[in-house]
Amino acid sequence: MRTAARNGSVTGISMLRRAEVRTFTVDGSIQRCWDFPALETGSDGGAGGISAKPPVFMVHGFRGDHHGLLRIVEALPRHRVLVPDLPGFGSAEPLPGTHDVDAYAGFVRAALEGGVPGLGPDTVLLGHSFGSIIASRVAAENPGLISELILVNPICEPALEGPKAIASKAAELYYLAAARLPERLGMALLQHPAIVRGMSIFMAKTRDPGLRRWIHGQHRSYFSAFANRNVVLDAFRASISSTVRDSAAGLSMPVLLIAAERDDLGSLAGQQKLAELIPDAELHVLPEVGHLVHYEAPDEAAALMTDFLERRHP
Repeated sequence: MRTAARNGSVTGISMLRRAEVRTFTVDGSIQRCWDFPALETGSDGGAGGISAKPPVFMVHGFRGDHHGLLRIVEALPRHRVLVPDLPGFGSAEPLPGTHDVDAYAGFVRAALEGGVPGLGPDTVLLGHSFGSIIASRVAAENPGLISELILVNPICEPALEGPKAIASKAAELYYLAAARLPERLGMALLQHPAIVRGMSIFMAKTRDPGLRRWIHGQHRSYFSAFANRNVVLDAFRASISSTVRDSAAGLSMPVLLIAAERDDLGSLAGQQKLAELIPDAELHVLPEVGHLVHYEAPDEAAALMTDFLERRHP
């Protein structure tokens, strides 16, 4: 099955890459991964001018789905890029049992080990936000599956410690209330447009009004696509109870950290401490950007990724 990734434009940037949607099974649940082949075009647009680079497997963040990473996909034309919906989000079925970091890491491992064909030890693993926790767990426990690790807006500090603790507990109570209310009321609370818009406003830092409108539209379209309330509660609890620091010492491969100057979920001091804990890490900080690097600065992030990978795969 082939589908358009999402056609359209954002502040003049078109998104036209097409993907094959691959379906595979994990623990009896049906999962989907969008597989974008590399675009081998020369500087004049002719075929064959550029050789393909290692495949990149991307893991999105909490309450998102594969749509959130499409601008970075578009900015990496020389790579085959694979982006699944995490189980229980987007079009993916939930897994049996609790949706914790171990369960999500098992899903990614299953995809890399044969769920998605054609992936080998040269695969680059990328995780954004909550996906950074999942990707780092996979990389630390299965170093032979990948060649490099890229973490965008990595979760570097415990959400239940320090100044974010009160806000994190309040958010947990929100998700708990949504899970405990009668189903119709609980779903209405989780998907309420005002709450989704408030979260979007909090995270967006760009001053470009067109880009802000597009970001709000993305959250409105995809932030409430999940299988059930328990999946959301489980995933949120997983996101606030773990960090990349938990896996940092076990990351034996080269690691690229792309942080953001105005990220409310990770201080610059915390990102620097994380980089020091990883044996082979590069840290780059994008200025005037918050937790939505994948929306606000995809080209800048992709340029850092391209440089990082070309130095290792000339």
